[in-house]
Amino acid sequence: MKKIKLLLFSLFSSVATYAADQKTAEAIAPSQPGLGLNQSELLIVLLLLFALVLLFVSITLLNAFKVMYQEQLNPTKYIGNVKEEPLDYDSWLKQKAVKPSIWTKLLSLKPIEEEKNLVIDHAYDGIKELNNPVPAWFNFLFYGTMIFAAGYLFYYHIGGYGDLQDKEYENEMAKAKVEKAAFLEKSANTIDENSVKVDNTPAVLEEGKTIFSANCVVCHGDKGQGLIGPNLTDNYWLHGGGINNVFKTIKYGIPEKGMISWEKNLNPKQISAVANFILSLHGSNPAGAKAPQGEKYEAKDVEDNEMKSAKDSVNQTDVNQK
Repeated sequence: MKKIKLLLFSLFSSVATYAADQKTAEAIAPSQPGLGLNQSELLIVLLLLFALVLLFVSITLLNAFKVMYQEQLNPTKYIGNVKEEPLDYDSWLKQKAVKPSIWTKLLSLKPIEEEKNLVIDHAYDGIKELNNPVPAWFNFLFYGTMIFAAGYLFYYHIGGYGDLQDKEYENEMAKAKVEKAAFLEKSANTIDENSVKVDNTPAVLEEGKTIFSANCVVCHGDKGQGLIGPNLTDNYWLHGGGINNVFKTIKYGIPEKGMISWEKNLNPKQISAVANFILSLHGSNPAGAKAPQGEKYEAKDVEDNEMKSAKDSVNQTDVNQK
């Protein structure tokens, strides 16, 4: 008995631990105000209710088996057909000076002396049937499900306080959209000079162009032709070409040559955008371009193709705007 109880307790503890872990994960994840119970929270509630009911029913049945087992070990002696006035259960308890336990009440158990009063007036092949009452715990669960169903009906369908499945789906999709945006924003801000990639999508290039126009045209010109700073459209670079070197130069700057570090003014995502825009200017040959400076940078075929695609995207964007 003790081992079985310990097993049930371990099962309940595991369910409770799982529910707590789910709740913690839900608390860490970004949430959207105004939403009702989501799918994870509803699952936690159902698991806890199931575990409580299972624990309660299992312990109740175990105690019933325990009573039966004790009766088998120490059976009550049969006195015989002695005519006596039948005692009701309360009178028997007073006579025996025994107080019924909580399990006796929940299981609606009757003493063995009361068995003759429970016999139904029919028999088959000498087998008699006892009219045992329905256990109290079963009635508690049965009527409890009715109360729960009425409350559920009122809360979700009559009062409209809870969200139905369609609404929950919409809420979950909205929440997922917010979480996706937060994840992408976080991922974008983890970029550095080693992990940055060429990205020639129109949105990125447009963002880079806006940042370049606001911060870089003073030294490099509005078309990257070079003024105080070097020409950004040819094959020659003072501090290395390619997306990694350009990102690094923008991030840390070249203080001895007058270029400041931009890592305190721009986040990694913005630095990546402006670096990709600068690469898209390669080969544009603007009028009045500054003479080449530095060493010639031979881009890899893949990177060269990506820069060419980026330049085509920028040109197409300019045509559409015109």
